[in-house]
Amino acid sequence: MHPVASFPSSCQVFAFLGFLASAMWINAAATELVNILRTLGIIFQLSNTVLGLTLLAWGNSIGDTFSDLTMARQGYPRMAFSACFGGIIFNILVGVGLGCLLQMTSSQLVVKLEPDSLLVWILAGALGLSLVFSFVAVPAQCFQLGKAYGVCLILYYLAFLCVALLTEFRVIRLATA
Repeated sequence: MHPVASFPSSCQVFAFLGFLASAMWINAAATELVNILRTLGIIFQLSNTVLGLTLLAWGNSIGDTFSDLTMARQGYPRMAFSACFGGIIFNILVGVGLGCLLQMTSSQLVVKLEPDSLLVWILAGALGLSLVFSFVAVPAQCFQLGKAYGVCLILYYLAFLCVALLTEFRVIRLATA
C-alpha cells in the first residue's frame, strides 16, 4: 500500500492548510520588510532603483546562495550550478510573465517598457555584456569553471554596481548639447 493512500484525508487537508498558512506568513513578512526598506529609502532619500540594486537584490539572493553552496559542498555541484541559473530564470519568467499578464488583463493589452533614463540603458547593456561574456567564456573553458570565472563575475558586478550608483546619484550623466 502506498504511504499517501493510507494518509487520512483530514490530515491532507491540515497539511494543505499548514502550507497555505506558512506561505501567507512568509508573504506578510516579506511585504513588511520591503515596506521598511522603502521607508529607509524615503528617510535617506534613496530611489527605488538604488534599493533594488543593493538591499533588495542582495536580500533576495542570500537564501539561494547558501542553499547552492550547501548543495555543492554535499557533493551535488551540478545541481547547485543548475539552481544558480534555473531559480533566477524561473523567478524572472514567472514573476515578469504573471505581472505582465495581470496588467494586460486588468487594464490594457499592451505592456509598455519606458526606457526613459540612462540607468535603464546601463542595466540592459550590463546584462547583455555579462551574457555575451558567459556565452564565450563557458564553452572556451570546456564547461569546467574555476574560481577565476567566479572572481571575474564578481568584479564585473562590482564595476556595474559602481557605474549604476554613480549614474543614479547623477555623477555620470548624458552629455547634452
